[in-house]
Amino acid sequence: MSLAATEQHGARAHSDGGWDSNAPGYVPVQTRDARFTSTSHDDFPKVTGVEGDWKLTPVARIAPLLDGELDGSAYDYTVTDGAQVEWIDREDARIGAAGTPEDRGSANAWSSFDKALAITLTSEEHVDVVLTRSGLGTAPRAAHTVITAKPHSDSTVILRSSGDAHLAENVEIVVEAGARLTLVSVQEWTDESTQLASHFAQVGRDAQLRHIVVTLGGSVVRLNPSAHLSGEGAQGELFGLYFADAGQHFEQRVYLHHEGENTVGRVNYKGALQGTGARTVWVGDVLIGPKASGTDSYEQNRNLVLSEGTRADSIPNLEIETGDILGAGHASATGRFDDEQLFYLQARGISEAEARRLVVIGFLAEIVQKIGNTELEAHLHDAIETELAGGAA
Repeated sequence: MSLAATEQHGARAHSDGGWDSNAPGYVPVQTRDARFTSTSHDDFPKVTGVEGDWKLTPVARIAPLLDGELDGSAYDYTVTDGAQVEWIDREDARIGAAGTPEDRGSANAWSSFDKALAITLTSEEHVDVVLTRSGLGTAPRAAHTVITAKPHSDSTVILRSSGDAHLAENVEIVVEAGARLTLVSVQEWTDESTQLASHFAQVGRDAQLRHIVVTLGGSVVRLNPSAHLSGEGAQGELFGLYFADAGQHFEQRVYLHHEGENTVGRVNYKGALQGTGARTVWVGDVLIGPKASGTDSYEQNRNLVLSEGTRADSIPNLEIETGDILGAGHASATGRFDDEQLFYLQARGISEAEARRLVVIGFLAEIVQKIGNTELEAHLHDAIETELAGGAA
């Protein structure tokens, strides 16, 4: 194709969806599930920052994770009782059971890990499993985790990350028939740390997944959950909480795919921003497939802006390929404090600073309370208080 053919009024064609491709018979991506996937880093084009999936991301700050050599060796961790935890080889049949990378960073991590950490849950009586990792170091690293909830098991798995890290990782989640799994991923990295993470989930017949992302620390954290409600009657709840300070970039690109009949999905992400240069990005994609009759789905994102100089991007998307559904919808809102709430509290003798604190705590508490682990909920409440105090200092 000539340069003239790719320009109109002096503007070149963009590459979103491949609409400017000159390949014979080329058909651009029509639905969210038709995106290209591969476990090979070199199968993806180099990221320049103008691509649709990357144009809101500070690509230069995560370049080593996209294209650099990654240390894929095993790392130290601690874990509580309640699950079988082991390192498994790349050839293990569990690898790739939940999903395949859709971007260059995820594929780089997939190509680089030596062994995967496998967490297997079997108890039909509810168990809480807490896996903690800290101090992964300042060298770029790859990781791969596989979480399997066996039929009719009932578990909460909490992945707590802190300290220094420059990490590209993939987390696979398989919730088998009748199982109930709550997965909580907590990011409290140092201010210099970066992370690219993709979470892939498959939810089976009459199974339930509650997936919760909490991001409070790091320089750049981009965590993309994708959940496939593949079994009839599957339920998926995707929740998120993030608090970005000055110079921090927190990004979530959420994908919920209703594949089976009579599935139920809920997406609810909430964020707060304060300090010059604080930036958050939330993109929510919900796809109701052609066989997903009886679907009940809703997604929303809410952002609370606490100071000048911040930016929150919120982009909900909904695709419906069948008319036989119970309901579907999406919503997004970004704004400052509710003046009426502040007036109500101040009218009852509460100072403005305390009123603002109560509003923020109440706003984010809805997500914290979904976790169901008293110790972690108390810790996150204190961590949010610390974030607020730091912004006020």
